[in-house]
Amino acid sequence: MAKIVNMHSAKTHFSKLAKAVEGGEEIVIARAGEPFMKMVPLVNPQPSRTLGLGAPSGADFDWEAWNGLDDEVQTLFPAS
Repeated sequence: MAKIVNMHSAKTHFSKLAKAVEGGEEIVIARAGEPFMKMVPLVNPQPSRTLGLGAPSGADFDWEAWNGLDDEVQTLFPAS
């Protein structure tokens, strides 16, 4: 169950509440005893991705050649 905190206390102890939320706790903020918002931990918006069907073919990928393309492209655009 979420912890309920009044607005004044939330403003006063915001750092402490933020640490609790960071640890996975949910905090409900109330105004005049009426809950109106909830502080929850942010879910990682970028899920980790694993190679799927191309995994076997990516095992021997030539990273040196890939990174070398940057140098090749830079030669196409002379410095001004």
